[in-house]
Amino acid sequence: MSDPIQKPSNQPAQTTPPKPVSLNEPMDRRSFIKWSVIGWGAFVAVLGGYGAMIMRYLFPNVLFEPKQSFLAGYPDEYTIGEVSERFKDKHGAWIVRDTEKIYVLATFCTHLGCTPNWMGNENKFKCPCHGSGFYKTGINFEGPAPRPLERYKITLTDDGEIFIDKTKKFQQEKGEWSDPESYLSV
Repeated sequence: MSDPIQKPSNQPAQTTPPKPVSLNEPMDRRSFIKWSVIGWGAFVAVLGGYGAMIMRYLFPNVLFEPKQSFLAGYPDEYTIGEVSERFKDKHGAWIVRDTEKIYVLATFCTHLGCTPNWMGNENKFKCPCHGSGFYKTGINFEGPAPRPLERYKITLTDDGEIFIDKTKKFQQEKGEWSDPESYLSV
């Protein structure tokens, strides 16, 4: 009589081992096309990268600056005793009107080129970088600024509008502030 219950054997089931990949075997068409596309794609990507670098070298960044001359309205638009900051950001110029004249000051500190702020309550320009102070006239009186602010050329057009030309600058220490183009008599 044989035992109806079979005992499990401790021997593993027979499986066939995986076939080793041989380098000598021919590649099937699908694998060849897939790897060819991947290889050529990588090659084209590298060439595109190099092409982009060459184009970047051939066409560098260009700094576009605003026009160096502009119209600033009519003299009646400026209040006596006040500093107009209307053109500070766009053109880098303050327009100052006193009882006798209108003049245009450059908005950069003569120390290191920072942009001073107009402090209306203290009646002065104050540079936030190193503390240089300038009177409303542009004369320096405190801090490391070695000289006063520069003035720009200011004239009237034929129809009476103020025309400012930033290509012509006037420096007080050279005696150029007495030049009639450095201010408008009103």
